[in-house]
Amino acid sequence: MEISFQATGTILGVNETNVTTYWSIVRPDGTLYGEGQGVVMGKGGEMATWVGQGVGTIQKDGSVSYRGAVYFQSSSAAWSRLNSVAAIFEYQVDTQGNTRAEFWEWK
Repeated sequence: MEISFQATGTILGVNETNVTTYWSIVRPDGTLYGEGQGVVMGKGGEMATWVGQGVGTIQKDGSVSYRGAVYFQSSSAAWSRLNSVAAIFEYQVDTQGNTRAEFWEWK
């Protein structure tokens, strides 16, 4: 399955809009594996791209929960330090298609 969506949030204190496309497959044991990519645009003109991978599970209520890592690339001063960061994430999709993601720098 391939999915595309747009979301808003904050990265390093900058309000941003993220346009994402990812695909996911169900593996023989029922878990999910997915890969994605996206473009992040900051309210001050910042821009970054990212690629990532994750594994997930389908919950009893039909929601989906993923864990994985993404890697950013940016020439924008506000986000340039992301170039050397592995960002681990938790990503949830509820039964209505609403998403929630949190990212942490893996140190």
